[in-house]
Order: sequence, then structure tokens, then C-alpha cells
Amino acid sequence: MQDAHAFLANLTLVLGVAALTTSLFQRIRQPVVFGYLVAGMIVGPYVGVPLFADRSMVTTLSELGVILLMFGLGLEFSLRTLLQVGPTVGLIAVVDTSAMFGFGYVAAQLLGWTAIESVFCGAIIAISSTTIIVKAFAEQRVTGRVTELVFGILIMEDLIAILLIAILTTVASGGGVSAGSVGVTAGKLALFLALFVGAGLVVVPRIVRTVVRLDRPETTLVVSLGLCFGGAMLALGAGYSVALGAFIAGSLVAESGEGKRIEHLVVGVRDMFGAVFFVSVGMMIDPRLVAENWVAVVLLSTVVIVGKFFAVTVGAFLTGNDVRTSTQAGMSLTQIGEFAFIIAAVGLSTGAIRDFLYPVAVAVSAITTLTTPILIKLSGPFTTFVDRKLPRPLQTFVGLYGSWIERLRATPIDATRVPLVRRKIRLLAFDALLLAGLVIGVVLGREPLTVRLVAATAISPAVVAVALYVAAALLALPLLIGIVRVSAALALLLAFRALPPAPANRLDYAAAPRRVLVATLQLALVTLTGLVVVVITEPFVPLGRGVILLGLLVAWFSVVFWRSTADLYGHTRAGAEVLLTALSRTVVTPAPANEDSGDRGDSGDSIGSRDLSAVHKVLPGLGDPVPFPLTPECLGTGKTLRELQLRSETGAVVLAITRGDESVLLPTGREQLRSGDLLALAGTTAAIEGARRLLGPRQIG
Repeated sequence: MQDAHAFLANLTLVLGVAALTTSLFQRIRQPVVFGYLVAGMIVGPYVGVPLFADRSMVTTLSELGVILLMFGLGLEFSLRTLLQVGPTVGLIAVVDTSAMFGFGYVAAQLLGWTAIESVFCGAIIAISSTTIIVKAFAEQRVTGRVTELVFGILIMEDLIAILLIAILTTVASGGGVSAGSVGVTAGKLALFLALFVGAGLVVVPRIVRTVVRLDRPETTLVVSLGLCFGGAMLALGAGYSVALGAFIAGSLVAESGEGKRIEHLVVGVRDMFGAVFFVSVGMMIDPRLVAENWVAVVLLSTVVIVGKFFAVTVGAFLTGNDVRTSTQAGMSLTQIGEFAFIIAAVGLSTGAIRDFLYPVAVAVSAITTLTTPILIKLSGPFTTFVDRKLPRPLQTFVGLYGSWIERLRATPIDATRVPLVRRKIRLLAFDALLLAGLVIGVVLGREPLTVRLVAATAISPAVVAVALYVAAALLALPLLIGIVRVSAALALLLAFRALPPAPANRLDYAAAPRRVLVATLQLALVTLTGLVVVVITEPFVPLGRGVILLGLLVAWFSVVFWRSTADLYGHTRAGAEVLLTALSRTVVTPAPANEDSGDRGDSGDSIGSRDLSAVHKVLPGLGDPVPFPLTPECLGTGKTLRELQLRSETGAVVLAITRGDESVLLPTGREQLRSGDLLALAGTTAAIEGARRLLGPRQIG
């Protein structure tokens, strides 16, 4: 009975203090999460307030919060959606975690930490927090495409975190890590997921539908929570995170079609234990240790916010998302959370890291937790600011790039080219691994080899060292050239799929857009490959040298990219003149904004769309331009493009405007729209639909 009383006392203390602090922070219009963290500090052992909660008991309760939060996320994010966005978000997650691992390692080395502590530091700041994002998005009512993208990235990062924990446990215990052991670990994870999801899809949706038909809310709640904790227990028993098991359980329940109903039943329990989770994080904040290591806390917090913003934003944009969605995703994922604590705990339990690193990780998590809601709120204005400051060639590029990637995905894959694409990818990976192996081999073998050569030849050690480095450079040069050439060939194969070449006897009007697409894809491939090599070799080479070399290589390809965007701008101006001629012959009627329209050629202006489709055949790469007429009833009439924030809000670009005898090519933000204007819009399907809603007639009711 004593334990029952202690449990009740701790729960009362935690929830009572959290109620007071969150009420206060809501009144002063600050994030609720901040209130939970302050509550944790008050009931924790470090601040000196005479209110002490049992940390182990609160931590146990907080585990329930993680499980329920992840279960709720799974209810909103079906497996079908995850499979649809999987390849895209997987690539973004790899870019993000690789970049952050490298940044974290370099930052730790600058702080004077050991190599193994630097490795753990990189892993700690590599994974964003699903729990914090779920709470922040719920508070700010963030919905739509950005939520699908962000949660997809988070799930992929959680899978990467599971692999990282397995690898770091082996490293910290003194065991070696090989490609084989990593492959076995990944294979076991894939097998577990396949069995869990496969069996769950057969059983769970049927159980849920059967229970819901009873029309007893309490029974439905009990069964749903039983499935939630059962999934978490299954994952824990297999050696994986309870968060992963709870998320999959929620996704399986959502496949029944009753996800919304069950979410409504679970929300109260989820929010209560979610509050306990954030209070438990606040209890781990030791102000004394944070003050002693304030330089590390500030540096790592800055690295997390800036590094994750750039890595996620660039990765999301390159995979075909518009600038606004990419920026929102980047500014949403600028924090670390539960996996950072788990990784730090692994290092502490094995003695690989010193005691100070755990509270530093907690402090960085707390700071980035506080900044996340602010950054999410600022993402819209920041996107508008960046869009206005971009040079005109880049504005044109970001408006058209998404349509190229959309066409690349929509074009059927030529079966004869699939083996060629796979071969190029294998060659790229092989060259990267060989290069990393060569660098590590040279670093590890330089001293013993120098000793042997000096003893055998009596040549000066300095001369031998120089000779070894020259030999290594000569061996590395073909691999570097191979990476550049293979990435160029792979980029060209993908670009030809998005923008096919003209017949041999005709002028290739797609050459300029294709050059930009090739330059962009090659820049992305070289950067990603170089990033992987740098992350693998960073613990072995002198601090920052790999990053500097990669930076020089990326700078060179960035110059090539910039020149190609300037050519694209000229091409687009020429294309806009052709569009003006076509627009002057096009008669369309205003189309009502239709959110359910999947085909923009069938939403009221199909005649004009068919007319402008001929322009696309002549000038491919302009993103399937669509005409849009403005009437007095339209929301866009009388406003400038800058006031509407058309490109930053929707991702669509206005290529040309005709108004009677007057015409405007590639209008600037100062251009005022008038009734009777006919606009040529370009962009992805989603961008065009968004532009229609922003410009179109006012909705009644």
C-alpha cells in the first residue's frame, strides 16, 4: 500500500505543479511545453524548491506518455501514407542525419572532447523529436502536406536511431563495427517490421471494426489501449523502441477506418501522460552542470537549429517539395528529444562518455524544445522574406523545379533503363566506399608504413610521409573523378526521363531546363556522396579537412548550377513570349477553386489548358502552363503579386500576363493584377490548385 500512496503523491505533485505552470504560461502566451519543463525543474532535485518527485516513478509514467503520443500519431498517419512518401522522406532523413552527425562530431572536437564522445555527440543531435513535434503541431493546429512530410521524416529518423543505438552499443562496449554487422542489424529490423506489419494488417483492423460495431465507447477505448501497449511491448521484447511499436500499432488501428473515432477517445489520456513526459524532461535539467558547460550547450543548440534547418529544407526541396513546405519542415525539425536521452544513456552506462554529456543533451533538448514553436510560427513570414530576396533566376528556378520532379515521378519507367540506373547507383556507392576505405587506410597505416620505409631505405621520414600522401592522392583521384562522372551520368538519365530530348532533326528546346536539372541533381548527388564519405572518415582524419574538401567541391558545382539558372531565366523569357502569343488566342472562363480537383485541365478552363498544352510541346520545361482569367469577383483582382505572396504561399510562378494589347513577361512582385488579366501559371499540380484558390472567386458560405 505504501507504493500506491507514493504513486498517488507523485502523480498529484507532478500534475498539480504542471497545471499551475501551464496556466501561467498560457496566460502570458508562451508555449505550454515551456510550462511543463519549468514544472519539471520545480519538482526535480536540482533547483532547491522543497517539492521533490520520485524521478524513477515519474520516468516510468513518462514512458506511458511517449507510448500514447506515438500511438496517437500512428492513428493520424496510416501505413498507406507512409508507403507513398517513404522513398522521398527516407532520402531527406538520410541527408539530415548524416549532416547532423558530421556537424556534431566537428563541434565536439572543437570543444576538446574525445573521439568516442564526439561520435556520441553526433548521434545525440542527429535525431529530431517526434514527441515534441506532435505536441507543437497540435498546439498550433498545423495540418496539410507539411505534417505528412515532417512525420514521415521523423519515422524514418526513428528507424535510423534504432540502427545507431545498436551500432553505438557495440562501439562503446569495445566491439568492432563492420559492414556485415550493420547489415545484419538492418536485416533484423526489416524482418521485425515486415512480420509485425504483415500480421497486424490481417488481425488488428478486423478486431477494431468488430469492437466499434458494439457501440460501447469504453470497450473501444480499452481495446485500443490494449493494442497500443501490446504493440509497444512487442517492440520492446524484440529489442526496439516502445515508441516504434506504439506508432505501428496506431497505424494498424487507423487501417480499420476508425482512426478518428478512436483518437477522440484516447486524446485525454494521451495528453495527461504526455504532460508527464515533458515534466520528466524538466526534472533532468541540472542548472549547475548546464552553467558549467554553457559553451557546449550554446554551441550544440546553435548547430541543431541551424544545421537541421538547412539539411531538411534543402533535402525537402530537392525531392520536389515547394519552398514553403520545405522551409516549414526545416524549421519544424530543429530540436532533439527522447532518442538523444537514450543514446546519451547508452554512452554513460558503458563508460564511453563522461557524466556531463547527459545533462548537456537534456539542456540542448530543452532549449530547442522552447525554440521549436517559435520557429514553426515564424516559418511563413521567413519563407516570404527569402522569396523576395532571391535573385530573379533563382525565383524562376524554384517555381519550375517542382514541376520537373513531378514529371519525373509521373513518367513511366523505361524497363530497359532500370538496370542502367541501378548500375550507376551501385558504382556511385562503390566509389564512395572505396574512397572512404582509402582515406582510413592511409591515416591508420601512415605511421607504421613510414617506419618500415625509413628503416628499409634510410630516406627522411618527412620525404616518406610526403610520398605516401602523393601516392594516396593519385589513388584517390580516379575515385573522385568516378564519383563526378557517375553522378553526372545518373543525373542525365533522370533528367532525360523528366524532360525527354527532341528528335535528332529538331531543335532541342528543353536543353536549358535540362541543363539546370542535371546541374541540380549532380550537385545533390555529389554532396550526398561526399557527406557520407566525410561522416565515415571524420573520426580518422584531422579535424575539418574532409568538410573543407567537400565544401570546395560543392562550391565548384554551385558555380555550374548558378550559370545554368541564368541560362534558364533567358530561356523562360523566350518561352513567355511564345506564351503571350498563345494566351492572346486563348478564350477561357473563370474556374471556381476546387480542392478536390485532381486534374487541373478539367476544372472549368479545359479549353485554355488544351490550347496551352501545345506550348508545352514546343517549349518543354515550363511546367505545363495553365491560363487563369481574373474577373472583378476574384480575390486577386486589384492586388499586387507581392501582396498575394503567390509564389511563397503556393509555389506557383506567373510566367506572363496579358491585358488587352498590353503584356508582361515574368512579372515582378510590384505588378498589380487587374480585372480582365489573363495569367499563365506554372508549377506542380498542387501549386496550381493553391494559386487558383488564392486568386479565384470568393467562396460563399
